[in-house]
Amino acid sequence: MIQAIYVKEKDMVRTDDVYQKYVSVLEEELLPAMGCTEPIAIAYAAAKAREVLGDVPERVFLAASGNIIKNVKSVVVPNTGHMRGIYAAVAAGIVAGKADKQLEVIASVTPEEIEKIKEYMKTTEIKVDLADSGLIFDIDITVYKGNDSARVRIVDNHTNIVLIQKGEDVILSKEISKDNKANNITDRSFMSVEGILDFADSVEIADIEPLISRQIEYNMAIAEEGLKNSYGANIGSVLLASNKSVLEQGGEAAIKLKARAMAAAGSDARMNGCELPVIINSGSGNQGITASVPVVVYARELGIDKEKMYRALVLSNLLAIHQKTPIGRLSAYCGVVNAGVGAGCGITYLKGGRLDEIEHTLVNSLAIASGVICDGAKASCAAKIGLAVENGIMGYEMYCQGQQFVGGDGIVKTGVENMIASVGRLGREGMRETDKEILKIMLDN
Repeated sequence: MIQAIYVKEKDMVRTDDVYQKYVSVLEEELLPAMGCTEPIAIAYAAAKAREVLGDVPERVFLAASGNIIKNVKSVVVPNTGHMRGIYAAVAAGIVAGKADKQLEVIASVTPEEIEKIKEYMKTTEIKVDLADSGLIFDIDITVYKGNDSARVRIVDNHTNIVLIQKGEDVILSKEISKDNKANNITDRSFMSVEGILDFADSVEIADIEPLISRQIEYNMAIAEEGLKNSYGANIGSVLLASNKSVLEQGGEAAIKLKARAMAAAGSDARMNGCELPVIINSGSGNQGITASVPVVVYARELGIDKEKMYRALVLSNLLAIHQKTPIGRLSAYCGVVNAGVGAGCGITYLKGGRLDEIEHTLVNSLAIASGVICDGAKASCAAKIGLAVENGIMGYEMYCQGQQFVGGDGIVKTGVENMIASVGRLGREGMRETDKEILKIMLDN
């Protein structure tokens, strides 16, 4: 554990514009969601379209970008009787969705409605096609009943409706930014690792407690559920069962194992139909779980007080968001890597680490595992989360042993912000063709 005493050169205060922006980012990103966010976004669009139509559609046409299709194809849609994929998400939203609940749109489906969802899928023409807009995140649904129609389009992020149309009447129309950045969220260009640490140190706990306490409650609950019952490939349980001697010996190795297993178990449950909500990060429940659960496990095992745990979670969440911002909401780059790096930095903070330790943890971790692919939402995400958490912690352990990766080692750049930009470029630009090939392979199944 780091023993160095750190004296801050400055304190961010509530009246600072940057302080308020960091609070806004957390409010925008740490949202509750039921199930994997991409099928839920489709269900949300479908529920909104039915609401606008004013009746149950008899025909549905959905155009979605490749990344949406990739992330919905294999995942279980909650509250549908364990049905998977795009058609189940569309039908659930139309039959049982409550559009005002947004990412909890199908959180309260009744058993009777599940049977109606199944029947609707059998009896209704639902056509799905690849959107030709060129946008990374695009959900465009049109529903029909007789001569009436309604259209809803979501772009850039999971709840950003840019078009609502009934027949020929345009009810809502928002400009779509050319750079594919959401136009209804706080600009993130002010963020930096140093600024995030300053904010984590300085934030009034009352300003973030509702967000962070809810994240702890929701994400730890689904992690515990994932260990208690059988979901998917049960990666969390496999990690614990295959490393019993580590648990028996206790100490740091046991804590690290528990952190990996519980984060993976949360994804096990979430990807495979568990009906518990999660608090997302960067639009992803898996990233929300990864950025939070390991930090909570470490804090509790080490006997860290509540305030410091909250500050570490603020740091982890914001660092995950900061890394993911230049990559974008969806890409071929697996976002749990960024969240795992955030968690590693949060754990570093719990152990007394300051800016130097946190920067080295982040750079080391990104240098190790950057390039892990995202091949959609499914059971194997849990295994990637286990890897991502271990990777984030390894970045810190390297620092403790006086080891580091330096500028010029592969994609490693000198300076932590340059490193984040380097990986952002890899995920956003370099992996575009990879993303297309992943989708082709998945659609070949």
